[in-house]
Amino acid sequence: MPADQRPAEPIAPAAWRLDIENEEGAEALASLLATFVGPGDLVTLSGDLGAGKTTLARALIRRLCNDPDLEAPSPTFTLMQVYDGERFPIVHADLYRVRSPDELTELGWDEAADGALVLVEWADRMGDAISPDRLDVALALDPSRGETFRSATLTGYGAFVERLNRAQAIAELFDQAGWSGASREYMLGDASVRAYERLRRPDGETAILMISPPRPDGPPVRGGRPYSAIARLAENIDPFIAMAQALAERGLSAPRIYACDPAAGLAVIEDLGAEPVVEDGAPIPERYKEAVSVLACLHSTQTPPVIERPDGPAYNIPPYDLDALLIEVELLPDWYAPHHYGARLSSASRAIFQSLWRSTLAEIADARDTWVLRDYHSPNLIWLPQRKGLGRVGVIDFQDCVMGHPAYDVASLLQDARVSVPDDLELRLLSHYALTRTQADATFSMPQFAAAYAILGAQRATKVLGIFTRLDRRDGKPAYLAHIPRVERYLARNLEHPALAALKGWYKTHLPRLVAS
Repeated sequence: MPADQRPAEPIAPAAWRLDIENEEGAEALASLLATFVGPGDLVTLSGDLGAGKTTLARALIRRLCNDPDLEAPSPTFTLMQVYDGERFPIVHADLYRVRSPDELTELGWDEAADGALVLVEWADRMGDAISPDRLDVALALDPSRGETFRSATLTGYGAFVERLNRAQAIAELFDQAGWSGASREYMLGDASVRAYERLRRPDGETAILMISPPRPDGPPVRGGRPYSAIARLAENIDPFIAMAQALAERGLSAPRIYACDPAAGLAVIEDLGAEPVVEDGAPIPERYKEAVSVLACLHSTQTPPVIERPDGPAYNIPPYDLDALLIEVELLPDWYAPHHYGARLSSASRAIFQSLWRSTLAEIADARDTWVLRDYHSPNLIWLPQRKGLGRVGVIDFQDCVMGHPAYDVASLLQDARVSVPDDLELRLLSHYALTRTQADATFSMPQFAAAYAILGAQRATKVLGIFTRLDRRDGKPAYLAHIPRVERYLARNLEHPALAALKGWYKTHLPRLVAS
């Protein structure tokens, strides 16, 4: 049998042993479980009579219902209890009196369990109905260590292996960082696979847990390489750690790293807060001006392509080369044109599109003058009024940094995909950037920069139209569609620059509504 047709090797279970010294320890275990179990999961509770299975289930149910006084009686006689959790239903079953898996059907098991977190005591009564993807919590007494002591062995099977390993890595990281026992609040994630949680100590101090697992390779799209590799996107958490250090060394407010586990893609980082640079959906001019000053300062200094690190290997910042710039604009014919615009482009029209962009970007792609943070815009900028000077602009989400042309980040900020920047404010801020750059370098040419600004603004808008459509159609995130009209206007305005005359003709022919935006 060919290798690619052989059944996948079964995943070896993962186990994690914990000591529960008292009732508070059981509550802590319930809080831990609540961070990584959810709808559709099966958690089996095993152990001898009196080991504390029902007590643990009750603590977990109360935690997920956010009701510490919830009665949550034992289902020994009713066999099954159903609760409305804050985010999903919870089924607690005690199958001790079940003699055959067929009895589960009579209980209405399938209907109750659909979309619920299912907690089962005496799960061996389920027979073949037990899921291969589950978490088992085995509780054991040890009289030699006292009446309240329990040992808990968490064993993950199937899909739970990775989740259990991550939960253990997070707990160990918290110990290392001094954040054990902190409460965890889920924060809205971004458009990537990364996730964030706010950690809060009883004294009110906060930090951020960054969960950035290694990026899985997508399908090969060119030369055997996936899109992420061609576009020079971060493959793991290492670029974030390296760039946070490098930016801080230049006096900029990137989050401090309290502790990290690169192999697991985890870091506990400084919480810069949530004060934005916008208000009521509009830029706050003085804050945007300071954000522009940060870029002008950064672009006026030496930014090496290699970041030396005291506690690890050097990090090489990838180039924003022609291949990366081109693969990004191709998101427009791949996603935006057919799905949002309704245009099916022929192979010939796509080839012309690629050729025009190649010739337009060739010179800019060779200019790898500075760090391009790549997502330098309002969602990733935090105002820090308690700090001074450029330090008042907190910067996050810079792991995709590349070596490229300084105009890219300026366009990213002043043609913000999520916030409409008024034309007059954009011009004032461009003038401020040019003045600051000229004061640092008399050879700075504003006409040359303006051409690059229009080209890279058009490149970014073209890419973003594709990304936002892909987020809707492929990833089920339709909220991004609300920003498309704004990005269309940015693109239309950039295409008016003489440096983009040939490309404007292509857009006018194939996507005429865009040019008229």
